[in-house]
Amino acid sequence: MKLVVVSAGLSVPSSTRLLGDRLAAAVGRAAEVDTQVVELRELAVEIAQNFTNGFPGRALAAAQEAVAAADGLIVVTPVFSASYSGLFKSFFDVLDPEALAGKPVLIAATGGSARHSLVLEHALRPLFAYLKAVVVPTGVYAASEDWGAEGLDGRIERAAGELTALMAGLSGGRSDEVPAGRAPRAARADAFSAVVPFEEQLAALRPTG
Repeated sequence: MKLVVVSAGLSVPSSTRLLGDRLAAAVGRAAEVDTQVVELRELAVEIAQNFTNGFPGRALAAAQEAVAAADGLIVVTPVFSASYSGLFKSFFDVLDPEALAGKPVLIAATGGSARHSLVLEHALRPLFAYLKAVVVPTGVYAASEDWGAEGLDGRIERAAGELTALMAGLSGGRSDEVPAGRAPRAARADAFSAVVPFEEQLAALRPTG
């Protein structure tokens, strides 16, 4: 199975990368995985250029392909202004909207204070739910005081076990066949895909006489 770690840490060394490595190691102890790390710090310029010209550079395109092909993801961001970092969000903004559909994702974050731990639930989980990913129940937040403290290892192992189970289940059940009674993905309509522009809605309300 292929595991991809997306780390949005900015410093070297980075506690964000360290948390991602520890989570990946825990998954590796539970199953045989081929792990690849995507360091967003190294892709910052190409991500910005993608917004302005609409095309990914070579390194960014390779990262996008790795994420799309992964059996599971570990995503880790530092907390900025009580949410995920701009670099972290920007990477997923330039990703294909369907790249994470049905993909198991373990969410994690690092911060200076335990007060930011709810970033997992109010920012990260809604983002990946919107991207149609399957987010594991246990998210992992590590504040500065958590490193070396009791409790972090247990959360890492529990979250890694949940991700491993999802990855194994989905990779073992892959098939090109469409289940009976279910339309192929291309034929299944997204209830929110057809959006009528606001100007058209206003025009429909204007008197015609």
